[in-house]
Amino acid sequence: MSVIYLLLALSILVAIVFFFAFIYSVKKGQYDDSYTPSVRMLFDDELVKENNKN
Repeated sequence: MSVIYLLLALSILVAIVFFFAFIYSVKKGQYDDSYTPSVRMLFDDELVKENNKN
């Protein structure tokens, strides 16, 4: 039974470490999308052409 408590505590500790690593990476801008805004104007024309056909 003590092994279950040990594994439970260890898994919670690992989850907390990954959570703080995720928060750190979000604050540092790791998930900022710098590519999509530059090509968004290329996709907008296609949407306008499709709407004009209807």
